[in-house]
Amino acid sequence: MKAGLIGVVLAALASAAASAQEKAPEPDDYRMENFRSPVPATLKGARVLTTDEAESIWRGKRGVFIDVLPRPPKPKNLPAGTVWRDKPRLDIPGSIWLPDTGYGKLAPAMEDYLKRGIAVASHGDKAAPLVIYCQEDCWMSWNAARRVLSYGYTNVAWYPEGTDGWERALLPTAEAQPEPRPDE
Repeated sequence: MKAGLIGVVLAALASAAASAQEKAPEPDDYRMENFRSPVPATLKGARVLTTDEAESIWRGKRGVFIDVLPRPPKPKNLPAGTVWRDKPRLDIPGSIWLPDTGYGKLAPAMEDYLKRGIAVASHGDKAAPLVIYCQEDCWMSWNAARRVLSYGYTNVAWYPEGTDGWERALLPTAEAQPEPRPDE
């Protein structure tokens, strides 16, 4: 009995150690490539949320949820008359979707789009609680949350599990439409 319990404890410790090793170190700057890879466990200046914490904020309506998942591009050279429909994005209900704002470097128009979107979401209050997310192991949300902090927002939370963690917890989702972009 004791040997079995010790084995279970050792396996759990090994699993936790392996999981910790999979996390990337927090970089000094924005991530510029390989956006779908293990993310850090931290983001200096932001609160990092678990799914339970994100759900509590959402249920209590104590924060604005901002999704930064990129929008799939329309295929080039579609035959004339072809109808293009984006793949539906299932989001945390009530979220604001600001696609393509999590890249390491943003064009000035996209930077302005993010700044305006966050200003609207926060009602101009730099202390408003903002929850930034995307998908699991996606640097887009880490980059965007870091960028929002650089704009002077002081109550930024990063939800690294994103919609993947939300759906695993069997929490509700809703089909989302992105906020209009400057190039649309």
